Amino acid sequence: MDIENNTDMSFICFGGEDWWYHNRAHIDMQLMRRFSRVGTALYVNSIVMRKLNIGDRKGFTEKLVRKTRSILRGLKQSGVGFWVYSPYTLPVQHISWARPFNEAILRYQIRRIMRKLQMRTPVMWVACPPACDAAIAMKRGKLVYQRTDRYEDDPHVDRETVLNYDRKLKANADMTVYVNQSLYEEETDQCKNAFFLDHGVDYEMFTSAENDRDVPAEMAGINKPIVGYFGVMADHKFDVEFVSKVADLLPEFSFVFIGRVSQESQEMFARKNIHILPKQPYERIPHFGKCFDVAVLPWRINKWTEAANPIKLKEYLALGKPIVSTPAFSELQSYLDIVCEATTPEDFAGCIKKAHSENNAELVRKRRERVAQSSWESKAELMLRTLFAGQESELKMITDALKRDGADGC
Repeated sequence: MDIENNTDMSFICFGGEDWWYHNRAHIDMQLMRRFSRVGTALYVNSIVMRKLNIGDRKGFTEKLVRKTRSILRGLKQSGVGFWVYSPYTLPVQHISWARPFNEAILRYQIRRIMRKLQMRTPVMWVACPPACDAAIAMKRGKLVYQRTDRYEDDPHVDRETVLNYDRKLKANADMTVYVNQSLYEEETDQCKNAFFLDHGVDYEMFTSAENDRDVPAEMAGINKPIVGYFGVMADHKFDVEFVSKVADLLPEFSFVFIGRVSQESQEMFARKNIHILPKQPYERIPHFGKCFDVAVLPWRINKWTEAANPIKLKEYLALGKPIVSTPAFSELQSYLDIVCEATTPEDFAGCIKKAHSENNAELVRKRRERVAQSSWESKAELMLRTLFAGQESELKMITDALKRDGADGC
């Protein structure tokens, strides 16, 4: 990569989500927003990794329509600095003879985009394991593997295929980035070069929400006190049965869940004090969250959640909200002085009542103070400084660019 002459400061991220349809708080999206301030950045929307589930006709149709629309957008500007492209690939990661064909199609599409955006040797950032072979085969500056989830433990993927991608990426990546300290320590010896990068938070966006007196109409009619959660409620991590029991124990509290939820979960959520609101644009989330009296993380305890580091934990703290969580992820241990942990519905309900009754301005200040230095700008700068260590003039330019544009609300 010709960083020294500043002729190809570019980045291609094979993302784990779809920019047009998913939560935009994810680390790969957040870093690309900042990287785009110092060079050209392309976010490649997620490549199909899960097996087809034709039996779920409604879910299959919705995903097919969403994916088709995303692909038909072509190459577009995101509106926050980087380019977005949805490649055409097939859901054949679990079929060994079809994978090389899929990889060739992907490489062809990305090379065309590289020529169009005048990228010669970009940093290849892989957050989606199926991009493994294409990223390794393409001309690049450096290869970074973002190991932020145990994708192999997703019940909807072919475990052995994803594990093979994981092993190959660790062996070839110039840097494997972890956000969970326990997973980092467990797998360091498997990597060519492992690096721990704690998640950031859109601190100003979340802390400033309370200054806006407007309350979302969807929240205005809900009785207080409110226990809230925002994010995807996937069955492999969100414990619907657990939450339903907690809601039964606290009939005087309203429970508000904001995000996508399965039909089965909606049926279990059929209680008078439970309100399910649809997924909201990322920029609106702080305005819903400021209405919570207590924020919760009722996650299942399994291998997937154990390796997680939920960004919403820092978002809750930036909002200043009391938090109650199950001990699902090891990163929580660093916050037990300001977060209440509970393993049973009874204890969880007790923690909610205690957190609500004891909340005060000093505790709000302490929670916000804990994440005040965890901006995404600081994480992006640390990442770039690590990637391009030793090239001081370019590093100063990177730092200046991130600080100059840091007030734009990204």
